[in-house]
Amino acid sequence: MEAALDKSAIKTKRLVLRHFKVEDAVALHPIFADREAMRFWSSAPKSLAQTEEFVRETIRAYQAGTGDDFVVLFEGAVIGKAGLWRANEIGFIFFRSVWGAGIASEAVRAIMSRASMRGVTSIIADVDPRNERCLRLLEKLGFVQTGAAKRTVLVDDEWADSVYLEARV
Repeated sequence: MEAALDKSAIKTKRLVLRHFKVEDAVALHPIFADREAMRFWSSAPKSLAQTEEFVRETIRAYQAGTGDDFVVLFEGAVIGKAGLWRANEIGFIFFRSVWGAGIASEAVRAIMSRASMRGVTSIIADVDPRNERCLRLLEKLGFVQTGAAKRTVLVDDEWADSVYLEARV
C-alpha cells in the first residue's frame, strides 16, 4: 500500500490521509448525501453529480495552491475528508459510523501539523454554533473563539449563524 501513496500522504497511528482523486467521489458520496452528517455543512446534502463536482473543485484548489484537502482512510476504506481550503480554513466531515472514535481529532491534528511544516502560522474555522461536537473538538485542539455572526449561511431555507475560531500552529 505504501508504494501507491503519493509523497504528500500523511500517516497517523490509525489513518492515512491522501490527496483527492476523481474516483473518490463515489466513496465520499454517502457522507455528502447524509442529511445528519451534512446538518452543519455550508450546503444541503448533495447529489452524486454535486459530490463529483465538489471533488473536482477540491482537486483544482490543491493544484492551484489554495487548498490542501485530504481523503481520510481507515483500514484502507474512505471514511471522510479533512484539510484546508482558502489557504488556512479547516474543513472536515466523516461517516457517522466513526463519530466519537477520535478519528476527526487524529485527522485534524495531522492537518495542523502539516500546515505548520508548510509555514502556515494560523488556522481558522467557521462553525455553526449548534455544532457542539465540532466546537468541543476544535477547542480541545487549541482553537479559540475570535468572533461570531448571525445569519451567515442559508441552507435549505434555514439560516445558520457562525462562530469563528483560530488556532496558532
